[in-house]
Amino acid sequence: MANSTLAIRAEGLGTQDPRLATTLNYLGLVYDAQGRYAEAEPLYERSLAILENALGPEHPAVAQSLNNLALLYHHQGKYAEAEPLYKRSLAISEKALGPEHPQVATGLNNLAELYRAQGRYADAEPLYERALAIDEKALGSDHPGFATDLNNLALLYYGQGRYADAEPLYKRALAIREKALGPEHPDLATSLENYAALLRKTGRGDEAAKLEARAKAVRAKHDRENPAKQGRFAGEWPALLLGRPG
Repeated sequence: MANSTLAIRAEGLGTQDPRLATTLNYLGLVYDAQGRYAEAEPLYERSLAILENALGPEHPAVAQSLNNLALLYHHQGKYAEAEPLYKRSLAISEKALGPEHPQVATGLNNLAELYRAQGRYADAEPLYERALAIDEKALGSDHPGFATDLNNLALLYYGQGRYADAEPLYKRALAIREKALGPEHPDLATSLENYAALLRKTGRGDEAAKLEARAKAVRAKHDRENPAKQGRFAGEWPALLLGRPG
């Protein structure tokens, strides 16, 4: 079905139309989310080639496409393949959109997540900090995207045993998400779980248990209402650049 839809789309638009690249990209996203990486990769690559040819190698849409291909490699642990694509995407975004654009913050965060996954904490920290500053200015200090930045920097500190540095960031991210997203959103459960893990590490098991119970209830409700979307990560995946939520 997907291949026939693509063929119809290509016939209607032409094989080099940027709108076909968008279709390829979204289909790649679906396969990526399903873990069908071998099927996603040629779609992302074809989308990238179309956009570079149609729009030029320095267009923000090319940066988005590079980011999404990098994310595919990141998901598979192919860090050496992902890093140059993240870097090129970030450079294009900075040049085309300016150094304080939210898309730049997303690129910084994604590259930082790649470094964190490799234990390259000293490389990751300034990128997280810069992303945090950009999003606080561009999105506001009560935006869920800013909460994600706080959470990811806290994860970096937690991974290094810097619990005193991580705790206020987890607490702030939790408060933002609860206010912005409501008490039953799965992102709130992630914050509850991450903060609970820190509390357990620092000998506060009773406090942790309360947060864990609350997170479990949120997860159970979400899974009942969204059976096709079950499953989670304690941390947060880097962001796809498909247009950042406003």
